[in-house]
Amino acid sequence: MDNRITTLFNIQYPIIQAGMIWASGWKLASAVSNAGGLGIIGAGSMYPEILREHLIKCKQATDKPFAVNVPMLYPDVDKLLEIIIQEGVKIVFTSAGNPKTWTGYLKKNGITVVHVVSSLKFALKSEEAGVDAVVAEGFEAGGHNGRDETTTLTLIPAVKEKLSIPLIAAGGIATGRAMLAVMILGADGVQVGSRFVASNEASSHQLFKEQVVKAVEGDTQLTLKELAPVRLLKNKFYQDVQQAYQDCATSEDLKILLGRARAKRGMFEGDLIEGELEIGQVSALIHKIMPAAAIVQELVEEFELAKKEVANL
Repeated sequence: MDNRITTLFNIQYPIIQAGMIWASGWKLASAVSNAGGLGIIGAGSMYPEILREHLIKCKQATDKPFAVNVPMLYPDVDKLLEIIIQEGVKIVFTSAGNPKTWTGYLKKNGITVVHVVSSLKFALKSEEAGVDAVVAEGFEAGGHNGRDETTTLTLIPAVKEKLSIPLIAAGGIATGRAMLAVMILGADGVQVGSRFVASNEASSHQLFKEQVVKAVEGDTQLTLKELAPVRLLKNKFYQDVQQAYQDCATSEDLKILLGRARAKRGMFEGDLIEGELEIGQVSALIHKIMPAAAIVQELVEEFELAKKEVANL
């Protein structure tokens, strides 16, 4: 599967595991990298020294390339990036912020930079900022998302039409068939999040993983646009948010309801009632918890089979 993404990251398959808070620590990242994809450690939920610990363990667990995702809306970004440089990380995915802020600094330190966007406008701004590739994420995706609700099916060809650097598709991709579909639309590779939440190596709580597997169509919803749009499983906390909207809650009211560490409570500690359960629409297509390497292999095998079927149409 040699193409611009496999060459850029020096990996076997153009499959990138998303850097998800409370789910993608060193165990998941190293497992995906060892299986031929690009594993990513999600630094958004980590204090600087916790990140350093994960980087050291990941380097011990794999000799393959891996990356770190740094959401720029979190505090201590400068400290996280300092540790990333000190520990010799070669690939950084930035998100939730202006790519101009850190891209030049990272590239001066020999780091390949990828920025995550939800629109053509920000994809072009990222290219202008000098990033090496862009992840374009449709609103089907779990976690924090774009306000415009542009679907992956629409976003990828729109970005491909204008972008010259490598393009990675994200949002609603959990199968080899979906991988083939977005690559036909112009993507050079895929970023997969929700499917890897339901993996043995994900650091998310077992109860959350099981809830993802139980999810059916319509069990997730994009909400909290006034703060930062996020796709959630519908539990009591989600219903409380909807009630707040009916009661004409202000942004400040919503912040109070959200409180602190709500995502940790749900995804990491397993509180399925009061926790924030971030996951994509594609959870409805995830039916079992598997080892990360088996997920990568399943994606590749289904991709190759789908290619043959398409050729026969």
